[in-house]
Amino acid sequence: MKGLIITSKGIEDTACIEVKEIINTNCKAEQGCALFEFNDIKDICLLCYKSQTASRVLLLINNFRFENFFEEFEKSIDNSKLGEWVHDKMQFKVECMRIGTHEFKSTDVEAKAGQIIINNSKKRDVKVNIKDYETIFFVYIFDNKCYFGVDFAGFELNKRNYKIFLHPNSLRGPIAYSLIRDSGFQKKERMLDPFSRDGVTAIESALYAADFPVNYYNKEKFAFLKLKLGIDFGKMFKSCDTKIKKTKLHIYNYDHLFKYVDYSKKNAKIAGVDKQVTFSRVELEWLDIKFKEGSLDRIISNPPTPKDNSLDKIYNEFFYQSAYILKKGGTLALISKTPDFVKRHAERHNFALLKEKEVWSSQQLLTILVFENR
Repeated sequence: MKGLIITSKGIEDTACIEVKEIINTNCKAEQGCALFEFNDIKDICLLCYKSQTASRVLLLINNFRFENFFEEFEKSIDNSKLGEWVHDKMQFKVECMRIGTHEFKSTDVEAKAGQIIINNSKKRDVKVNIKDYETIFFVYIFDNKCYFGVDFAGFELNKRNYKIFLHPNSLRGPIAYSLIRDSGFQKKERMLDPFSRDGVTAIESALYAADFPVNYYNKEKFAFLKLKLGIDFGKMFKSCDTKIKKTKLHIYNYDHLFKYVDYSKKNAKIAGVDKQVTFSRVELEWLDIKFKEGSLDRIISNPPTPKDNSLDKIYNEFFYQSAYILKKGGTLALISKTPDFVKRHAERHNFALLKEKEVWSSQQLLTILVFENR
C-alpha cells in the first residue's frame, strides 16, 4: 500500500525523517508532500496521531501528472483501486487542496470528482453527503501533479489546538518542528529559545523530546475512526501514550517581555507539556548569568525581524551571548525573513553556516539557517 503525507513546501525532507521514525519505512520527498509505502493499515493511523510535520495523511489511491485535469482524473479513477473503498449505500465527501495556478477552482474539483466517483463505483446508492459521511476522498494538486486518496485524518493536522495566546509573528507548528530537527536537536539535549514569542519552538521541542503525540487531545476527531478497519484504536492510542516521558526536560523558554513568557506557559499547558519546560523572563544581557560557558547544545529561535538599525545592537548581543553559552560544535538554528542580515551577524561572531533552506509558511517565504559555534 502507498501513503501520502502532505506538508509545507520546503520541509518535505523533515517529513521523510519523521515517517521513517514513526513507521520505519522509506519515504520519497516531492513538492509539498512525501510518498511512502506501508504494510499495516495501522501505520497510517499512527502517522495521523503523531506526525508534527503533516497537514494531511492519505492512503494513496492514485497520482498522475496532467494537462487536462478532469480528463486525466477520470482516467485515473478507471485505473484505480477505488472499489476497495466504496460499498453499497456509502456516503462520502470530497475535499480538494490546490497549490498553483489553474483554470479551475477547488470547488469545481470537489463537485466533479464526487460525480466521477459515483459513476465509477459500480455500487448502488453511493451518495455525496458533506455533513454525514463515512469516507473522505481527498484531492491534492500541486501545480500539474495530482494525488488522490482517502483522508485518514479528516482535519488539518498542521493547526495546533494549543495556539490560543498568539504572538503577531507566530510560527506554524510544522515549520517550528522542522527548524528544531534541522538544528540536530536530540531528545536529551539542553536547548534554549531566548525569543520565545508564544512558545511554539519550545512546545514543539517538548512534544518531540517527551514522545508526546501532537494530537493527544484530538483522539475523537480522526476520520479513520469511521472506517471499518478492524483495528482496536483504544489499544493503539494507549500503546503510544504509555511511552510519554513525564520527567523535566532541559528545554528553556525565555523572553524579555513577561507577557510572552505568560503566553508561552499557557500554551504549553494546553499542549500538555508545561511541566517539562522551564519558563522565565530573561533579558539577552543576562543569558551568560543564567547559563555556564558552553553549557547548551542548541539554541533554536525565531528572532525579531530587522526593521531599522536598532536591531543591530540586539543581534550583536544575541550572537555574543550565544557564542559564550553554546558549547563548541553546538548549533544555533534560526528562521528569518532576512537571511543575509542574520548571516552577517553570525560571521562577525565566528559562527559557521552549516545549512540553509527555504520554507514556505502559506504564501510567506522564510529561511532556516543552521550555524555551528566555532
